[in-house]
Amino acid sequence: MLPESAMNTSLNNSWPAPAKLNLLLRIVGRRDDGYHLLQTVFQFVDLCDQLSFDLRTDGVIKRITHLEGVAEDQDLVIRAARLLQQETGAIFGAEIKLDKQLPMGGGLGGGSSDAATTLVALNSLWNTGLSEDQLAELGLRLGADVPVFIRGYAAWAEGVGEALSPIDLPEPWYLILVPPCHVSTAEIFSDPTLERNAPPITVDDFLLGCVDNSCLPVVSRRYPEVAHALEWLNQHAEAKLTGTGGCVFAAFNDEASARQVLQQIPKQYRGLVGRGVNCSPLSKGVK
Repeated sequence: MLPESAMNTSLNNSWPAPAKLNLLLRIVGRRDDGYHLLQTVFQFVDLCDQLSFDLRTDGVIKRITHLEGVAEDQDLVIRAARLLQQETGAIFGAEIKLDKQLPMGGGLGGGSSDAATTLVALNSLWNTGLSEDQLAELGLRLGADVPVFIRGYAAWAEGVGEALSPIDLPEPWYLILVPPCHVSTAEIFSDPTLERNAPPITVDDFLLGCVDNSCLPVVSRRYPEVAHALEWLNQHAEAKLTGTGGCVFAAFNDEASARQVLQQIPKQYRGLVGRGVNCSPLSKGVK
């Protein structure tokens, strides 16, 4: 028999997995195990993938949506579900449907967000009872960006991105350009020319305007499409790279201004407009 929490969600079984932007990304060192030490600022955008879960009583976990170029066993959604099942001894399984709206390889955190939503949703639907701290610990084993989506608040982050402190930010409208390329995070972080020893800064430095991205020179050199997108968007507002890219973004005071620029973007780019939010749509909708 399915848990009561699963039966109660049969009429509303859609869970959001929001995008994020890195408003700052500095690489300030490297650990002995090779992981880079970062300072970054995460803010959510109310643009989301959507996931739905049909629970099974036989323990089988399967994806019912085809995801181009991503084998099921490598999908962070499936890995998250199996990790939760393994760590809690859950006897239930799930068929997982993913409505993919966020671009892959764009620096918007789509895969990490999908994994976080899977952990949060199945923790509720399976009645496994893990705390937010426990879910964040599991999430970190899947990826450095997963914990911020589980925590659900805009954050100043350090370490490998897991040491999070809430930060109160303006909530502007963002225009995001998606260049026609898929940026490999591993490729960027392994580039020998990447700046790995940027001087650490403080939150106050960020709030006063220090918003650089250590990955930008490498991404721009390796991916001319990203450099061109930045150059174009800079004509309309201050353009920035999120994460390792390839998406670039700019902030606007209102939706109308962002959409006015959206109407002018070159045809080779996909454009997205969304509101920056400090509280994740997942947190607002947790059942």
